[in-house]
Amino acid sequence: MSNSTFGQLPAVTIRAADGAQATVTLYGGHLVSWQTSDGRERLFCSRESSLDGSRAIRGGVPVIFPQFGARGTGMRHGFARVAAWQLESTGDTDGAAWAQFILQHTDLPEAIAASWPWAFTLRLRVAVQSQSLELHLSVHNTGEQAFPFSAALHSYFAIDRLSEARVGGLQRVRYSDETPQDALQAEEELQFSDKLDRIYYQLPGALTLQSGGHTLRLEQQGFTDAVVWNPGAQDAAALPDLADDEYQRFICIEPALIQPDLLAAGAEWVGRQHLEFM
Repeated sequence: MSNSTFGQLPAVTIRAADGAQATVTLYGGHLVSWQTSDGRERLFCSRESSLDGSRAIRGGVPVIFPQFGARGTGMRHGFARVAAWQLESTGDTDGAAWAQFILQHTDLPEAIAASWPWAFTLRLRVAVQSQSLELHLSVHNTGEQAFPFSAALHSYFAIDRLSEARVGGLQRVRYSDETPQDALQAEEELQFSDKLDRIYYQLPGALTLQSGGHTLRLEQQGFTDAVVWNPGAQDAAALPDLADDEYQRFICIEPALIQPDLLAAGAEWVGRQHLEFM
């Protein structure tokens, strides 16, 4: 582990003995780089993204808490991705290098704390080894009242070209999008031609992402749902922190808990994601 920077942001770089590494900014507890042991970068970050703490980073793996999107009265996608996290601990377990980051309600700026009256501790653990990445997000209610929350890891995966990418494991899974009615996916593999924004509910098993001759396997626990998103050409052009052509180079596949869960006083929720190139 070593201290580093990403743009103007203080960061921590985790390195495994086999060469795999990951970089996390303290701003947002944001995983901004994952390189497998062959040196390939597996995450996408926009070249137009602000890297000075003025706004959320476009790319990598933003931590979504306590609200998903605009599904609530608080900040869009919650405050965790724009809050100042701290490095809590680091280590090496069976060849996997890891670091754990922490965010508590006492760390929030006054303006945010005023809109979120509950006590909590978030922990994010990032572990890398060889061709794999493991992410653990825990939410601990440290107060005396239950609170509702949603959570997600808004992962941007680097791909060669959008039209050639395939996502497997979603056949016959119920999803919602911008149409009024939910639907079941008929196709064995999800393909992309332009904009796609779907929430898949109650995943039955692992997903796969195929791109450029590589297959990424995505397994999750605790997170019941998954979001698959790409803005397409028109929406990408409207995003100031995304270059017009960059939508071709990523797909977001996000493990998520969409419907707010009620976390009892003293209780803890844990969501896990294991990523591995096959």
